[in-house]
Amino acid sequence: MGFFKNLFTWWEGATLGTALFSWRHGRKVGEDSLGNVYMQAKAGDRRWVMYNGSNDVSRVPPEWYAWLTRQIEDVPDRSLPPPPKFLKPPVPNLTGTPLAYRPSGALERGGQRQAASGDYQAWTPD
Repeated sequence: MGFFKNLFTWWEGATLGTALFSWRHGRKVGEDSLGNVYMQAKAGDRRWVMYNGSNDVSRVPPEWYAWLTRQIEDVPDRSLPPPPKFLKPPVPNLTGTPLAYRPSGALERGGQRQAASGDYQAWTPD
């Protein structure tokens, strides 16, 4: 099932066609800590990423995103200074998952919110 799934489902990672296209028309430029592989066209300046897992742009670290969008010309290892110690690692987009942020008035948290303070007056039509 794994081979046929990778052959036809593009949202689960690189398909066989993407891998063949990348091997034939591109060259590997680098790899990040998540295992994503970054490619550049042999002829021209096209850049792309081959995800290690699901295709989600929030899984691309900021330094490699800067390279993909041409904010920096050279790969991040050579053109950017080392990250500061206080910098947290990036997190993927959690929208639609149980770990997504839900404020106190959200329906998923019971729909109860704090009462409005005294400076608010509701509008009523005449």
